[in-house]
Amino acid sequence: MERNVDINEISNGKRYLKDDLVRISCDGCKGCSYCCEQMGDTIILDPYDVYNLTKGLSTDFSSLLGKYVELTVVDGLIAPHILISDKSGACGFLSAEGRCNIHSFRPGFCRLFPLGRIYEDGTFSYFIQKDECPKPNKTKVKIKDWLGIDELSSYEKYILSWHDLLKRMQGIVKDEGDEEMAKNMSIVLLKVFFYAPYDTNEDFYSQFENRMVYFLSSLGLD
Repeated sequence: MERNVDINEISNGKRYLKDDLVRISCDGCKGCSYCCEQMGDTIILDPYDVYNLTKGLSTDFSSLLGKYVELTVVDGLIAPHILISDKSGACGFLSAEGRCNIHSFRPGFCRLFPLGRIYEDGTFSYFIQKDECPKPNKTKVKIKDWLGIDELSSYEKYILSWHDLLKRMQGIVKDEGDEEMAKNMSIVLLKVFFYAPYDTNEDFYSQFENRMVYFLSSLGLD
């Protein structure tokens, strides 16, 4: 999700890498579910998230839609996001006790909070979103430990590739100004990277790369 803001207004202005220590840890967020409530449609899902959700819940993307996930338009493209409760406005995966029912395979946005990513010069770094988490007395933790993602280097490479693809698609949509074309591209994007089932017994990254090649070829963008 693109944010047209000055990073110095929403952070301390510092950039961090995965091995850096940052003061964001909150003792396991005990007694707090602030970031899981009133979050609207902001928890946008990427293919790695869907791979983990379908694996963790033993289901497929189509079965998630309408129950845990819904589609919205983000920066001109159709994208899936976590469905919120109509009654409480909280994440549909939040238990009555205020705990995450999918914590071990939660989406990347959830793992990242209260960090953000800033993309510059063909790569990205992390930053702390100030005033996002109200819990006091935070302690330091390494970013890679906070994220808790296996093969983090492969994940970061994937994130950059996915971001670059979306930016490329958004640029085409903006330049052409054709809503029908944008819709058609979004449908192909959804089919290739979300609807088509992943083999959850196999490595995600190689499957993603194969889909990337197919997607670019299918749109004549390779």
